[in-house]
Amino acid sequence: MERKVGSGLANVEAQSDGTFVLRVDGSPQSQVDLADPTHLSFEYMRRIGDVVDAVAPRRQPVAVAHVGGAALSLPRYVAVTRPRSRQIVLEPDEDLTEFVREALPLPKRSGIKVRPVTGRAGVTELYDDSMDLVILDAFEQEAVPANLVTAEFFAECARVLRPTGVLVANLIDGKAGLPFIRRTAATVQDVIGAGVVLAERRILRGKGFGNVIMVASPQPVPDLTDAGRRAQPPYDVMPLRELAGKAAPLTDAEGFVTPRAPAAVFRS
Repeated sequence: MERKVGSGLANVEAQSDGTFVLRVDGSPQSQVDLADPTHLSFEYMRRIGDVVDAVAPRRQPVAVAHVGGAALSLPRYVAVTRPRSRQIVLEPDEDLTEFVREALPLPKRSGIKVRPVTGRAGVTELYDDSMDLVILDAFEQEAVPANLVTAEFFAECARVLRPTGVLVANLIDGKAGLPFIRRTAATVQDVIGAGVVLAERRILRGKGFGNVIMVASPQPVPDLTDAGRRAQPPYDVMPLRELAGKAAPLTDAEGFVTPRAPAAVFRS
């Protein structure tokens, strides 16, 4: 099943394990298990799932803002593990959302509301102190939009987070020294608070391109060390302050380009 959407040609492919992969112009965006939404196939999504599980016990409703929607894998996970949760998804591609709803229907009374707006604009419309989690997982042409990693954007995230709220951001890097991740860590630490990053050791050592999950809060973040050891593949947990070092925060006034995934890195 495929359809032309605002961001390209979208198609949903059935997999041998019963899951479905959403691709846009050949790039995998999400993998969904309609029979078991707790099954998160993508490694980075499992790490975000670990954060959600550490922040709130199962069955405890939470309020979540998702910046980026795709096939709504993470909102589905939250809806099943924490029924009656209030979730707002900021996804500007209305055609993509309509296609996903048709090809991969949401369960009834899921509590998932999709707003056709960009992440930057959508976050500014959220109420103060209204969210337990803000999850950033948005890409344009396999790069995180630059206006979603600046001090000004994270200040809006801080405004909508509750005092114990947590920011979770899916980022990518692979350059020697991880310059983008270090500067984003410095930005998040300055604006949101202390936290950690979750990534494979080879990524943190600058020996490969891949996902880095950034977690921060005004309060101490949960200990994810054991979750990282149990994960397959395992991931390391590094304090933001250690990664940020003396890096300068990113701002709207600065012209910068975020890393773009090399061809075929995230394609399968």
